[in-house]
Amino acid sequence: MIRSILFDTETTGLEPHLGHRVIEIAALELLNDLPTGSFFHRLIHPERDIPDEATRIHGFTLAHLEGKPRFEEVADDLLAFLGDDKLVAHNAPFDFGFLDAELSRIGRPTLSATRMIDTLALAKMRFPGMPNSLDALCRRFSIDLSARTTHNALLDCRLLAAVYVELTGGRQRGLSLAAEKTVSERLVYTYSGDRMPRPMVPSAEEAAAHAAFLARLKDPVWLRP
Repeated sequence: MIRSILFDTETTGLEPHLGHRVIEIAALELLNDLPTGSFFHRLIHPERDIPDEATRIHGFTLAHLEGKPRFEEVADDLLAFLGDDKLVAHNAPFDFGFLDAELSRIGRPTLSATRMIDTLALAKMRFPGMPNSLDALCRRFSIDLSARTTHNALLDCRLLAAVYVELTGGRQRGLSLAAEKTVSERLVYTYSGDRMPRPMVPSAEEAAAHAAFLARLKDPVWLRP
């Protein structure tokens, strides 16, 4: 079983080098690209103000974070949950940049870029020239967005997990294993409007396009024995 961690952050702004900080982090454990139900979630006091434009995105003001731990107080638990496994995020360089800035600030090693899996890059390869935000991908894969009124790290992780299943073919791969089938079916009912999956037979053109896509990937799951 291959373990990886899918994660998301909310922040006080867009530029960690200008002193912006992480205020929320959520992470989900994946086995063979499917959620196990194990997760990490913390709200974090940023030790600075939260600009109004950031609040409009995620809904947090500094008052919401009074009494919450500082990053250094959650770092050990976070790093223990992340382990040494691959780290999946949408626009991963952004989230890696913020976590690296927080870790550097407390004298801890930064995350290795070799652990990074960027679902935005995967989506751009699969859907070149199309909108590939998390919202756009959820709509493309018929994943329910009704609860997403503002950005929220834990909800975004759960939505991204459903998107990641679609991007990697994890649901189809998991159907061959009883334990993964249970998780896969839970994702279908939770995020896809209670629709039953139906068999899809690709056309010759679609099969050729899929083969061309696989040729651009390193060790694609579809070709594993």
